[in-house]
Amino acid sequence: MLKPVDPALGAPGPAERPVGELVHQLVEDGKAYAQAEVAVVKAIAAAKGKALALPAGLFGAAFLLLIAAMAALALGVVLALAKFIGPLLAGIAGLLVFGAIAGLLAWVAIQKVRQGL
Repeated sequence: MLKPVDPALGAPGPAERPVGELVHQLVEDGKAYAQAEVAVVKAIAAAKGKALALPAGLFGAAFLLLIAAMAALALGVVLALAKFIGPLLAGIAGLLVFGAIAGLLAWVAIQKVRQGL
């Protein structure tokens, strides 16, 4: 007489699946997880981008107004000097003064970058 097969001895039962199918399922689950993570990162980036849009626009407008103010200051310096040394020399003096200030600021910035690295 035949003995019944004991499922605990390694005979494949109905709940077991082949290794290839398990690997395929693992790969599909990994892809789904990666896509979900990418979607989360995109959503976070979009939310931060929307939150920074208005401040960035205001900063840009402030920067443009700062450039206009600096141009007005430079023009005022040149016009004030023009009374004493003439318009051409006043323009050259203004160029030298504001060029020297810009060069000094650039030099300080380079020194700060080198210290930070």
